[in-house]
Amino acid sequence: MNTAAAAPVPRPRRSRARPPRPYAGAVEGLNGLGALLAGVLGLLTGIGATLAFRFSERAQRTVPERPAPEVDDGVVRTLAVLRSAAVVLDDDDRVVRASPPAFALGVVRDGMVVHAAVRELIADVRRTGLIRDEELELPRGPVGPGTVMLQVRVAQVGPGLLLVLAEDRTQARRLEAIRRDFVVNVSHELKTPVGALSLLAETVQDAADDPEAVRRFAGRMVAEAHRLSELVHEILELSRLQVAGALKDIAVVDVDAVVSESVDRARTGAAAKEMAFQVGGEQGTRVFGDPTMLVQAVRNLLDNAVRYSPAGTTVGVGVRTRDGLVEIAVVDQGVGISPEEQDRVFERFYRVDPARSRETGGTGLGLSIVKHVAADHGGDVQVWSQPGRGSTFTLRLPVAVGQPPVAAPDDRPQPLVVPDRPGPAAPRAGASPDTAPEA
Repeated sequence: MNTAAAAPVPRPRRSRARPPRPYAGAVEGLNGLGALLAGVLGLLTGIGATLAFRFSERAQRTVPERPAPEVDDGVVRTLAVLRSAAVVLDDDDRVVRASPPAFALGVVRDGMVVHAAVRELIADVRRTGLIRDEELELPRGPVGPGTVMLQVRVAQVGPGLLLVLAEDRTQARRLEAIRRDFVVNVSHELKTPVGALSLLAETVQDAADDPEAVRRFAGRMVAEAHRLSELVHEILELSRLQVAGALKDIAVVDVDAVVSESVDRARTGAAAKEMAFQVGGEQGTRVFGDPTMLVQAVRNLLDNAVRYSPAGTTVGVGVRTRDGLVEIAVVDQGVGISPEEQDRVFERFYRVDPARSRETGGTGLGLSIVKHVAADHGGDVQVWSQPGRGSTFTLRLPVAVGQPPVAAPDDRPQPLVVPDRPGPAAPRAGASPDTAPEA
């Protein structure tokens, strides 16, 4: 009998009931709080990472500031004793150290080297490593026409340090130009009388059969020879005055004696033009100095007044003391000097009217000698003049303090009053620019 396999009968599943959990709500709350804290912490971490990344990126882009290079103490002490302007620069051409002359000469301003020419030397030294030394004419300041001549030397003095030395050569170059002009002027001035003498000698030789012509040309030769002698004498005297320490025999000098001797020496030239001297002013004044040099200075002023004044006029000499200075004023009634030429009359070989100077035998050195004599004695010389009203040259010298005054003689001259001449009156003796009459 066929039997069929019996299908398995499923077993009934028993349900396992979990026991009740009394803290389930609290645990779920803690889990939610932890998730919130974890989210906040993640957010803060992300923000911090972003800020750190950006800060790192900015730090990488920014070049850190390098500390200023230190200058060796030996270099600092050396720069302190130099008369030249000294500037120490770093790799960025910024001024690390600069001496006071560097600022005074306008080489450094606002922590940088000012002049483009100096900066070009600096760049060339950095490029080649060689020492550069040049003489440059540079503007003295940011405005104005003034210039300064500097001998500039640039060299490396250490790692990252460069030294610029600038020596002021302005005065030396100016003196060289003055000497050069002096030689040229002397050559020109000497050539004129020498050429005239040569020409006159040839003329006399050709006119040997004409006694009248020989006498006339011989007189001209004497005049040219005198002029040549005077020119050479004044050139030598001016050269002596320009030497340092020209004053050797310093003593107490009686100004009255200086004026009297100067007038006596100039009287011959004045008599030839029928001119007179009138002396007045204070008596008994004294100064320290060389009497020979002072007589020559006053004599030059008198000769100049005679040379440029019309015949028959009067030249006044007045003496007075003011503000610790003895003023010796020489007043003429000549043609006068224009304002634009008054600053140049004390230059060597300068003549207001060259044609008139050659007629009168002027050398152009007389007033220059007066200026040097005044400077050697600690004084100066001033001029007041107007065209057509004459001129007043005033030699001012310091009073000899502590010396007894000279006893005045009984025949003391009266106060000087220069007689009027046709036209405007000449200024009185001792007149200076602040007391001269109005135009």
